[in-house]
Amino acid sequence: MTQLVLSAVAAASALLTSSAFAQSPAAPVDPNTFLNQFESTFGKFEGFRRSGAKGICATGEFVGSADARALSTASAFSGSPVPVVARFSVGGANPKAPDNARSQRNLALQFNLPNGEQWQMGNISAPVFGASSPQQFFGRLASLQPDPATKMPDAAKVKAFAEANPEVLLQGKYFASQPVPASFGTVNYWGVHAFGFVNAGGTRQFGKWIFEPVGGLQGLTDDEAKAKGPAFLFDDLRQRVKDGKVAFNFNLELAQGDDKIDSATVPLPEGRKKVNLGLLKITSVAEDGGGECLTITYNPMVLPKGVEPSGDPMLAARAAPYAVGLGRRLTEGAKQQ
Repeated sequence: MTQLVLSAVAAASALLTSSAFAQSPAAPVDPNTFLNQFESTFGKFEGFRRSGAKGICATGEFVGSADARALSTASAFSGSPVPVVARFSVGGANPKAPDNARSQRNLALQFNLPNGEQWQMGNISAPVFGASSPQQFFGRLASLQPDPATKMPDAAKVKAFAEANPEVLLQGKYFASQPVPASFGTVNYWGVHAFGFVNAGGTRQFGKWIFEPVGGLQGLTDDEAKAKGPAFLFDDLRQRVKDGKVAFNFNLELAQGDDKIDSATVPLPEGRKKVNLGLLKITSVAEDGGGECLTITYNPMVLPKGVEPSGDPMLAARAAPYAVGLGRRLTEGAKQQ
């Protein structure tokens, strides 16, 4: 464990000087300051991930499609099975967050590709993120910080920030409009950021991806969600995987020339052409808090050759706080993967 901590801290230190948090010309946010604010707003739960704290590790495989190979030279799309380390989680910092709430679900993935290459990504159950820049995200967190006396956020501060930054409300409005997911395996997961897919001829196609459940979407009524209780998702996932019923189509929505691709709060327009990049199957789920996820940060800037990041400022800004968060979690004594 000591070596893991040292490695995590070293990685974090390197990222402090290379991330968008350190380089952004618009009031850069130090990753330690960001995480401190995150903990002040949502609470500090030692040993758990700062985001998606209530989660479980799983494994699976991905097989790329011929259409994907036409878009990108990435080895993930070779057509041969690629091992995947997945982590399903409920959004937020609370490791006891209720499963029966209209809240975020996460699907984080690491594709273990040939010759030591990796592809990491974090996908969420909404087509938009909660902020368009690290500075806006930090401001939103600060506006939501509870008052020490009342234990509640200052309503005036929350209102003022939201009125000045209306896009921070889009994600919450989306969740409020959706039913409680019946399972981790029956909800869509969006990448929210745009990426460029580069083929053998050097042609670059930008797009935003979505993982769509092969078995279709399934939500719960309010009564069904109440009856399920606050802790049903992990056992449900294990059973569905045993039954061979958790699989997702990895689909890419293709951007057109005038589409905005540098903001995670702006989805591509409806009706954009969609290409299936392959099939992800989940084949096993950890029986407890263990698994292979412990030191994986699911940093979306870890990309294979043939896939490139867009200029979305939130994309590059994730790396440093993820690494710092890992260092904190391991130093505290990780309580789960």
